[in-house]
Amino acid sequence: MSADGQIMDSSSRTLEKLENKNNKNGSVKQVDGCVPFSHQVAGHKCGINNTGVLQHPDGTILKQLQAPPRGPREMNFYTQVFAKDCTDKRLLDLQQHLPKFYGTWMPRESHELYLKLEDVTRRFLRPCIMDVKIGRRSYDPFASKEKREEQISKYPLMEEIGFLLLGMRVYQIHSDSYITHDQFYGRSLRKDTLKNGLSRFFHNGQELQRHAVSLIISKVRRILRWFESQTQLHFYASSLLLVYEGSPHTINTSKHKPADPATGHQQGEPQSKALSFQSSLTHSHPYCHNIEGNTNGKHGASEEKKAKEIGMGDKKQFGQEEAVEVKMIDFAHVFQSDSPDESYMYGLRNLLSTLEQILKD
Repeated sequence: MSADGQIMDSSSRTLEKLENKNNKNGSVKQVDGCVPFSHQVAGHKCGINNTGVLQHPDGTILKQLQAPPRGPREMNFYTQVFAKDCTDKRLLDLQQHLPKFYGTWMPRESHELYLKLEDVTRRFLRPCIMDVKIGRRSYDPFASKEKREEQISKYPLMEEIGFLLLGMRVYQIHSDSYITHDQFYGRSLRKDTLKNGLSRFFHNGQELQRHAVSLIISKVRRILRWFESQTQLHFYASSLLLVYEGSPHTINTSKHKPADPATGHQQGEPQSKALSFQSSLTHSHPYCHNIEGNTNGKHGASEEKKAKEIGMGDKKQFGQEEAVEVKMIDFAHVFQSDSPDESYMYGLRNLLSTLEQILKD
């Protein structure tokens, strides 16, 4: 990639080449039937064969647990949010904005522990995917001075802009291929080029996918409303994963429905044994705040009502919301708090403002 962020020829890969690369048995050793996840656009490369996120045969994805304290902190977060006995309405409402969590997984011949998560791209035929880091700073309050300086130097505008494009993968109809951008493209964007840089994610080589912009705006607004309602958690170096359907054909939800993830624990380490590691991390649910009147496990009704109010016009004009997905990901730096997460909300509002500008142009 050139210094000004232009796409180099090597950035464009045909679907056939991409699929062949990921399906070659000789190139990457498969462990318990798992293969490299073909839709990863950002994040660390680690785990089996240093391939990053893996895809389990049951359709879920596997993210290796990072070294302490980051890995245990992220596992603790997922465990508390999806705890069966948690009655905190805020956390129950948060579940709809996260990939579903199915516990942990361990290969038969390895002691590496993985988080087992929903693949939110699975129902899409040609998923266009973007990873956006949210917040005014990408380091947590406990980061060393050296770490803070390192993170700030990577993208000094983070404080002012409030978000950073970490990577994207955009389907091009005319060539039946994907164009990709990495984190260096995101760091090359300035205030005057940010809108155009972000709009590339929604362009299929023929036209801007305005319906996707509109529906994603609706879903980001819901996440912002959740943050406006809570004061118990602060998120650092966390991202939004934005996905929309790049194929002009109708989504076949039944064809792309994943297998039951519960069956995935028949391979590798059983869920109950793997989760026993969690007992050493906490003696209670530190994120859970019991709220009276929500003990029946029902949640999200008010959010769904609000979502309908905001998204109804978009549905009538552009189509069903199943054509897009927005999920929060990466929780190695989530901390308890007693105040609103102003940094994350600042980033969400600026992202929304930029998306709205794209839609107006």
